[in-house]
Amino acid sequence: MTVPLVSQAVPQPGALADRTRSAVTAPTVAVIVVAAGSGNRLGHAEPKAFVLLHMRPLLDHALDSIFGMRWPVQIIVVAPSDRIADARAIAAATAARHEAPASALTIVAGGGTRQDSVDQGVAALLPGIDVVLVHDAARALTPASLCDAVVDAVRSTGHGIIPGLPVVDTIKRVAASGTILGTVNRSELLAVQTPQGFPRAMLAAARAWAVQNGRFEALTDDAALVADAGHTVTVIPGDPLAFKITTPEDLERAELILHVVAATPPQSPLPPRIGTGLDVHAFAADGTTDLWLAGLYWPGERGLSGHSDGDVAAHAICDALLGAAGLGDIGSVFGTTDPRFSGAHGDVFLAETVRLVAAAGYQVGNVSVQIIGNHPKFSLRRAEAETRLAGILSAPINIAATTTDALGFTGRGEGVAATATALLYPLPPAAPGPGQTPDLNWEA
Repeated sequence: MTVPLVSQAVPQPGALADRTRSAVTAPTVAVIVVAAGSGNRLGHAEPKAFVLLHMRPLLDHALDSIFGMRWPVQIIVVAPSDRIADARAIAAATAARHEAPASALTIVAGGGTRQDSVDQGVAALLPGIDVVLVHDAARALTPASLCDAVVDAVRSTGHGIIPGLPVVDTIKRVAASGTILGTVNRSELLAVQTPQGFPRAMLAAARAWAVQNGRFEALTDDAALVADAGHTVTVIPGDPLAFKITTPEDLERAELILHVVAATPPQSPLPPRIGTGLDVHAFAADGTTDLWLAGLYWPGERGLSGHSDGDVAAHAICDALLGAAGLGDIGSVFGTTDPRFSGAHGDVFLAETVRLVAAAGYQVGNVSVQIIGNHPKFSLRRAEAETRLAGILSAPINIAATTTDALGFTGRGEGVAATATALLYPLPPAAPGPGQTPDLNWEA
């Protein structure tokens, strides 16, 4: 397959490049985020998209970039069938942070192979979509500008577009024995990335052709599949940040990049703020109440009594966040007798609390939670709970659990308690709209 490098595919600034989200009410571009892969090579039991990077799931970082695109988009997340609820919570939290409508998000279950998963995403496209980007959640740091550039290039050329970087290392062909067979001319090589973009009709025709000709599973790369069907695919310059997180070393590299970014936060006239929270619930006397703790359902465990689901960890976090923002506490904000919250789960309170905190001008820096009780045995699900809550908060979270050595009501097995500490940072100013003047009092 010939894949020429065409830098001219990206148009110069003009009417097309100046297009903004507000200019179009319904999206004509869709991004299919493939997040159904395993984390085996990454050394994690969690599916790769749910592994924490800088204490936030990879999927959260990937969606951050897509929500930052200039083009309005439909976002389709293809997740493992047993992690749909987690993917939905992560995506909803990211959308809320970007003030994006929930209608822009679709979560679907993936298939047994990448191509099956992409098929599930294609099946969920809205009728008005005419450009489709296929993107790996594992390329979590991909800049929004690269996603926009791919869309611009598809619009400009009318064919398939993939981003790529020149290969800088010397490449050798090596026999199984280790003997060097020759040197490959690297001037003809590119390391391709995602998102890969295509006109919708072209992608659909290529996928149908691949199925009819038995080529569907042989071609795992979307651009290769489209080119194999006889359609043109060209390359635009990629971005070093769009590297794929596949190994522990890749994850460490991404952590280091984000650590440098986090080490230089913008200065604000508002100071960081810290809050603490405490919640206690007794075990329900009826023995039929389900246990919800740290955003997770615990089958076979005694539930906690309360107006809602009694999730002490989630409630303590809400109190810590509300207190830090100067917004009161969970009882005054939500009400312990409000029928709307009868049986409501912790994620309902957490998502609304994050929204209120943002409305007050703050974002969550990090949260630390201590769960106190004899049951359930928390350690086996700690990573799962941290992933779940970090996705909702869009922030790092650490959860610890302890007992009180048989002392007090928790030691007697009468209930569970939780404490939380939260750090809030002021939100950076929003980007000025057309005709607006930037806030010159904000010092970067």
